[in-house]
Amino acid sequence: MKREDIERIAALIGDLKCKTQKEVEEARVRLLGKKGEITALFDEFRTVDKAQKAEFGKALNELKQKAASKIEELKGAIVDTGGSDAPKMDLSMPGDPLELGSRHPVSIVRQEIVDIFHKFGYDVAEGPEIEDDYHVFEALNFPPNHPARDMQDTFFVSAGHLNPILLRTHTSSVQVRTMEKMDVPIRVICPGRVFRNEAISARAHCIFHQVEGLYIDENVTFADLKQAILLFAREIFGPDTQIRMRPSYFPFTEPSAEVDVSCNICHGKGCNICKGTGWLEILGCGMVDPNVLEASGIDSKRYSGFAFGMGLERIAMLKWRVNDLRHYFENDMRFLREFSTAPEV
Repeated sequence: MKREDIERIAALIGDLKCKTQKEVEEARVRLLGKKGEITALFDEFRTVDKAQKAEFGKALNELKQKAASKIEELKGAIVDTGGSDAPKMDLSMPGDPLELGSRHPVSIVRQEIVDIFHKFGYDVAEGPEIEDDYHVFEALNFPPNHPARDMQDTFFVSAGHLNPILLRTHTSSVQVRTMEKMDVPIRVICPGRVFRNEAISARAHCIFHQVEGLYIDENVTFADLKQAILLFAREIFGPDTQIRMRPSYFPFTEPSAEVDVSCNICHGKGCNICKGTGWLEILGCGMVDPNVLEASGIDSKRYSGFAFGMGLERIAMLKWRVNDLRHYFENDMRFLREFSTAPEV
């Protein structure tokens, strides 16, 4: 080993210049690789006399550190200046357009309904999708032999005991939990996903979304219910919308009614959407049964109330004239892009 070899490599390191990362890597291999010049000097170091080992050892270590520092310096300089093997980027060029997503039509309708009832003084209440039989059926006045409790209509998670666990079939269970926890007066809407064991078709699905409403106070009447529904219908379908109420039956309300709105497509003249009647069914409603109030610890002799419920997919179908409910669940981007800017009715 000669001192001239060390000085020669040191001078080479000092003059080293690279324009690309590839050139930096080649320089590193040439100097510090397994067959590199500095590595070769370390191999020769074994043959140096003991009297010179301290001197040459120090010089070799300094040379190796100098080479490593130079390599890192060159790497950093190339990154800072944008040097690479790839073509340089023109930062003045416009960027690639990023397509913005859109809200799902069911989410759009849900928020619109929440906003409408918020103006009427209603709060939003939510509850679990996996519920027990008591909150879904028993507390809502469903008799033990009611067909809704049958496994052909309900998805049971566990059965065979006094209070089976199931996927809620309606968001009325949230109303029960609200009546158990809140003090009267109560004015809430309960949006959420529900599940029923039904065959999937253009008009039905095993998963869908509901918004139910509940108002309990002193001296609440059916006239209050009718006015609330009329105001809601005109907010969401237009100021000229009319409603009609037909007698119906629900275990948890008495009296009960189905509500139709005047067809917003033909304006009551009759079309294929309303099947020539001029009316479209949108929700069910009624006065809360006293048994339901008492089950939740509310004095039915002092307080009364009304409840209503509607399917969000049904409202969206009427609002945007969608003819197949399955579109809401298939995630077809051609369909969803139609709602990037939701049209007004």
